[in-house]
Amino acid sequence: MDSQMKTIYESVIARDPNQPEFHQAVEEVLDSLGPVIDAHPEFLPVVESMVEAERIIQFRVPWYDDSGNLQVNRGFRIQMNSAIGPYKGGLRFHPTVNQSILKFLAFEQVFKNSLTGLPMGGGKGGSDFNPKGKSDPEVMRFCQSFMMELWRHIGADLDVPAGDIGVGGREIGYLFGMYKKLANEFTGVLTGKGRSYGGSLIRPEATGYGLVYFAREMLATKGRSFEGATVAISGSGNVAQFACEKVLDLGGIPVTMSDSGGWIHDPSGIDREKLAWIMDLKNNRRGRISEYAKNFDGVSYSKSEPEPALNGLWDTDVDVALPCATQNEINGEEAKMLVKNGAIAVAEGANMPCTPEAVEVFLDNGILFAPGKASNAGGVATSGLEMSQNSLRLSWTREEVDQRLESIMVEIHKSASETAAKYGMPGNYVAGANIAGFLKVAEAMTAQGMI
Repeated sequence: MDSQMKTIYESVIARDPNQPEFHQAVEEVLDSLGPVIDAHPEFLPVVESMVEAERIIQFRVPWYDDSGNLQVNRGFRIQMNSAIGPYKGGLRFHPTVNQSILKFLAFEQVFKNSLTGLPMGGGKGGSDFNPKGKSDPEVMRFCQSFMMELWRHIGADLDVPAGDIGVGGREIGYLFGMYKKLANEFTGVLTGKGRSYGGSLIRPEATGYGLVYFAREMLATKGRSFEGATVAISGSGNVAQFACEKVLDLGGIPVTMSDSGGWIHDPSGIDREKLAWIMDLKNNRRGRISEYAKNFDGVSYSKSEPEPALNGLWDTDVDVALPCATQNEINGEEAKMLVKNGAIAVAEGANMPCTPEAVEVFLDNGILFAPGKASNAGGVATSGLEMSQNSLRLSWTREEVDQRLESIMVEIHKSASETAAKYGMPGNYVAGANIAGFLKVAEAMTAQGMI
């Protein structure tokens, strides 16, 4: 990191000393921008502005549980940057949610949305509410209370939230229903909606599919493909499930999945029948991945203690790794395991699942590495396509949406690759994605007087 970027980074830490996740996200981006500022010194004030959110909203969310007891959670919306379009980013309901995590996610979202080529700014929000173990009526009451405050801060041309961890189709439905009632209008203010009320085909699959499309493009630069490749996947939620499905479509062999309790290794591969079983387990029965090992022969299961230390999951003999669980799930030592076992590519399906030490290990060892802001942009890209369909009052076919998603991911790969080469860092997708995302936003902010 050059001296100018270091000064900005130190000011971020001084202003918000207790936000380590946000610091990590900022450091990763600033570490890439030195060559850009050398070439475009006029963009230095933009960097100083971009690390500060345009608006941070925090509010109380009171709701009653099934026993009639009052519960109180915190709600947040971070509106980070609107230079190229309305704020766009998910809502996360999870006990770990705090301002630092949401600021890191919102900051990442600015660059991710820029890379898609769609007119979307960056934002993120959520609550420390935990939907696990709650009844449907409890989740509904919480979502309705949450939206009673959030609705005044969002809109189809202002801020369009989506789902994230803990916020799936059920939660989006409850949130949208309350927004419609409060605003007295039917508009595309949320994405990830059900098909019957304005949702888009491919949206549930988009992040996982897009991740694999990006990884496919990376592998092609080395004359490789997914055909016959063994693939380690972490997580077993939406992103992991559909990444697994697309890997199978391309001839790959997924061998691992996980949840917060532990991970499974299936040397014979997770085929379509087994994946369907996992989808039913996770989406309908809300069970634990440990049940997979009891149901299929030849499968090992290992507990993860403490969460999310997956260790052994990354110590498997695989060609490609797709971390799709949560932030900082692969550390430096685990990255060395992947290198030792011959992995040739790592693509982030979650947001920032690799620590800075892990990223350094990958880059130093010539591993193809895709940062989440590039490789998991398929979800928000398809959210943008849902916004377009809502504005046009149209619904595109599954094939149309998938084709547009694939084209966007191919373009993101091309942009990150070409930008990295232009600034003297060929093959460095981290630098390429950061710089390409930054330049578009910087130009827009400068043109608008940086207000």
